[in-house]
Amino acid sequence: MGIHTYKIRIDHEQGLRCRATARGFELVMDEPKSLGGTDSGMTPLEALLSSLGGCIAITAKAHSRKVGVKLESCSVSVEGDLDPAGFMLKSDEVRSGFQQIRVALSVQADASDEQLQELIELVERACPVSDSLRGVEIEARAERA
Repeated sequence: MGIHTYKIRIDHEQGLRCRATARGFELVMDEPKSLGGTDSGMTPLEALLSSLGGCIAITAKAHSRKVGVKLESCSVSVEGDLDPAGFMLKSDEVRSGFQQIRVALSVQADASDEQLQELIELVERACPVSDSLRGVEIEARAERA
């Protein structure tokens, strides 16, 4: 199969508002007014949690039959705890990212508790977004436009 490279472009528009574009699709990101934004889109952190939840739902649906589960429907709830002191650089002791993320997969399926446990273990192993959040190296650089 080989490596697939995903390419996203993010353009700053005004204030804190940005527009991400990938394959012709767009996502507006901003911050709430209380944080200096215009509240015209999800925050990047909300988009990250949405990506995680969406990937978990897709992974569950794509792999459910491998563990004998006929998945009729599913929904995912995601919560993340973050201390803003990290982003604001008020403390070297506080990380700038999430301290904890909780995910609840709610399914409608004809399956035993054991099969559902197998499904969640398979999802934890196969979800690319979840795996990426576990420690992928990120290299950032600045370049002139």
